[in-house]
Amino acid sequence: MLQKATAEAKSNIAFIKYWGNRDAALRIPLNNSISMNLDHAATTTTVAFDAARNDDEIIIGGVAASAAQRARVIAHLDRVRALAQIQTRARVQSQNNFPMGAGIASSASAFAALSLAATRAAGLELGERELSILARQGSGSACRSIPGGFVEWLAGSEHTNSYAVSLAPPQFWDLRDVIAIVSTAEKQVGSTDGHAAAASSHFLAERLNALPTRLARVRRALFAHDLAALGAAIEEDAVELHFVAMTSTPPIFYWSPGMVRVIQAAQHWRADGLAVYFTLDAGPNVHLVCEAKDADHVAARARGISDVQQVIVNAPGGPARLVDNHLF
Repeated sequence: MLQKATAEAKSNIAFIKYWGNRDAALRIPLNNSISMNLDHAATTTTVAFDAARNDDEIIIGGVAASAAQRARVIAHLDRVRALAQIQTRARVQSQNNFPMGAGIASSASAFAALSLAATRAAGLELGERELSILARQGSGSACRSIPGGFVEWLAGSEHTNSYAVSLAPPQFWDLRDVIAIVSTAEKQVGSTDGHAAAASSHFLAERLNALPTRLARVRRALFAHDLAALGAAIEEDAVELHFVAMTSTPPIFYWSPGMVRVIQAAQHWRADGLAVYFTLDAGPNVHLVCEAKDADHVAARARGISDVQQVIVNAPGGPARLVDNHLF
């Protein structure tokens, strides 16, 4: 018997970052985080449970998964199998429409899509909260790609109260995230290792002390549609995340000369009157946040920077959803 489902989930960009875990095994974070789903950065995943199979088959981007990828996906399938009380092996095929492993939260969209497709293929219908909790265990930021639009991950204190909720739907604010891609190479230090190293930074405590006030600033700016206030807060938080990474033991450097040139360009554009602000993920690429009316201008300027290989313009994206077009 073959049970199949396909899901699509959006990546997200964090306005307030997740960096460091209270519980690494369950990926329970040290702090709340706030993000926006990205409508043009998506993962589509098909999962089929087949009683005739003797082993799981994992295909990512058209090729067999690496040993590390395979182990991580199978561990997540095992969580779904435990929930569904089945032992059936599965075939999983997944594809992105944006670069993987380059600091554009590909694991967020990947594990959100996998969670929805696998649970439905296994005959489960989880609510948004339960699906967010499940996705979190595969990749922390994946829990934020389950709800739609502008999202807050409630850090919680244990497994059942650490999940994401939608603060506002995609259409609430016509923001754009213009991703200036300066490198598509897979980063040398993955986010999982970065989270583990965070506690070794003496600056982490200062960051955690500052976050409640900054979270409140971001919520206020979001609900007031105040881009200047939002921009100031997200730039602070982006630099702070990287400062924690750089002051970890061993230090982690995601920065590159191309990244710095894009950031400096954005600062010059803003000084000239263009309302654009930068944020960063755990990778070398720069997210330029602006309102829709300025997006074409920002994208054109970004394309004019010699370091920029590709530009992806994203509006706020919707929740993870089932789709009818299976990958196999």
